[in-house]
Amino acid sequence: MLKTGKLLRLRRLSLAGDDRHLLVPLDHSVSDGPIVPADKWDDLLRALVAGGADGIIVHKGRASALPPDILKNCALVVHLSASTARSADVHAKVLVADVEEALRLGADAVSVHVNIGSDTEAQQLADLGAVARSCDAWGMPLIAMVYPRGPRIEDPRDPALLAHLANVAADLGADMVKTSVALPIDRMAEVVANSPIPVLAAGGPPDGSDLVEYGAAVMATGCGGLAIGRRIFSAPSPAALVSRLAAVVHGVSGGNGITDDMHMTNYSTIVAGVA
Repeated sequence: MLKTGKLLRLRRLSLAGDDRHLLVPLDHSVSDGPIVPADKWDDLLRALVAGGADGIIVHKGRASALPPDILKNCALVVHLSASTARSADVHAKVLVADVEEALRLGADAVSVHVNIGSDTEAQQLADLGAVARSCDAWGMPLIAMVYPRGPRIEDPRDPALLAHLANVAADLGADMVKTSVALPIDRMAEVVANSPIPVLAAGGPPDGSDLVEYGAAVMATGCGGLAIGRRIFSAPSPAALVSRLAAVVHGVSGGNGITDDMHMTNYSTIVAGVA
């Protein structure tokens, strides 16, 4: 049975109270470098909140510098894992923060990254298990970002593989799993059906096509939400894009009036042949 503290925090991760989530990861500044100029950071956060993002994902340093008024209507997820694109092994993730730090920062959840198939998979699994124990002790929701990455992965879009990853996250104590999207997209329903916890679809369409149509197609498979970073924060108008995606995630007809069923039919056809 979930503790009251965790239940309260989980509710804050869904603004509409429908247990669906639109999260915007902003941890890329550690892995890849600045995502916006320093003097535009607060403007970006305000745009995401204004658009209706359910939560943002940042590292502890960014969380500690947040103006207190920004996240009145948006959850804070503190990311505990890190690596950089300049590492000898880009798939190796290490813990750089802990649950207690996240609590002091006012976090509503924490996230941990695990790359299944990487050379350091064993240590990353151990780290996920340790964080899960701490989350259980403190009543903190845990989002496991589990990806098929590394030299032992042949098809990172394989539904059976992604279902395995979702079960790894669940079995080690995560409350939600963020992972890649199967192709063709309608097979993501198999991943969802085999996952004991909500599945958040990571990233955008692999072919660079319409993000909102893609999001609707993904949600139509039963996913619990979207976790999209780069395609949002690099958009000309992040607030407008978030608003359209929030309408898709929370089941409200978006500005283009296209329903989820229509999105699924059209978009699954578009990406069926994308490797």
